[in-house]
Amino acid sequence: MKQWWLVLMLLFLTACSGKPDTGPEKVRWDSDTCVRCAMAVSDRHYSAQIRGSVPGEKTKVYKFDDIGCAVIWLDEQAWKDNPAVEIWVTDFKSGEWIDARKAWYAPNKITPMAYGLGAQAEQQQGTLDFTQAKAHVYKVEEKYNIHGGAAHPPPVEEPAR
Repeated sequence: MKQWWLVLMLLFLTACSGKPDTGPEKVRWDSDTCVRCAMAVSDRHYSAQIRGSVPGEKTKVYKFDDIGCAVIWLDEQAWKDNPAVEIWVTDFKSGEWIDARKAWYAPNKITPMAYGLGAQAEQQQGTLDFTQAKAHVYKVEEKYNIHGGAAHPPPVEEPAR
């Protein structure tokens, strides 16, 4: 009987300590910096986070000031196709965290790194799905070469219209 109680206590203590292994982390606004461009993560309506790691290692959360930085940075990681990778964006209307792959992206927004996409939970006329949003990010990167480096977009099929 005592062993059962000890196991239960250990499970309880483990569950209450440390950071979660899934979901976005709390952002220290104006203090955390974008992993890709080193700008402060300060706009609560256009930021992003990626949770992932090399398979077999503990996951880590990477923070970004714009979905464009997150998309391009992730494409440069060897573990980008790991199914455990999570991508989170803030809903530009509410500031709430939503799954980037399920979000819809409104173009023509004023965003920290000028990729111009505002994520939202619901589809509306003119919004882009995640695949279309990635293609948009690479078009902006190629056109303006925002970070001064050569853009290497992944192969993207244009969506049927």
